Amino acid sequence: MKKIIDQAKELAINEIKKFGVPKMEHFVLANEKGQQLATTLDVDRDIVLLGTILMDLKIGQCLKESRLQDHMKESSAAAQEFLEKFNLGGDVLKKIISCIESHHGAKPYFCKEAEICANADCYRFLSPEGFFHGLLIFGRRFSNLDDSLASLEEKLEEKHKILSLDICKQELVDYYINFKNLIQKAKRN
Repeated sequence: MKKIIDQAKELAINEIKKFGVPKMEHFVLANEKGQQLATTLDVDRDIVLLGTILMDLKIGQCLKESRLQDHMKESSAAAQEFLEKFNLGGDVLKKIISCIESHHGAKPYFCKEAEICANADCYRFLSPEGFFHGLLIFGRRFSNLDDSLASLEEKLEEKHKILSLDICKQELVDYYINFKNLIQKAKRN
């Protein structure tokens, strides 16, 4: 499994270098939180790690092509193509793909590992580190503070709705409330 994980990381990091998305700090944060949650909740750490590594594999390309809404479908297809090179059991492959396809909470979780990946992804915007990296992302994307704050607020709402694990809610909900209040105070209108 180490070989698969190493090659998946290499693939994902090459995509990040090529397109600049996701932010490397967000990539690392989701991987680390996923591993912490997998350990705490006693699930397969390798499946969670592959899920967090591959869940946004094609987000950069889709963003560049103005097809951000397709990034889960494209990431899933690219991950399946990558993973077919290895002799993974059907259930393992199914779980990894579920991690990718349900990390935005739109599809039901096939396994606990998929729910963990979705919740780990929320740290990219709902934790202090993730929030401030998010502000940097939107600060580069938009020419004014209000547009950056509006996009960051949308991301906060999206991630808050995905939170499903009590352990994550306990850690992140107060941050969510505080960030929402700060954004409201920072807006000009």
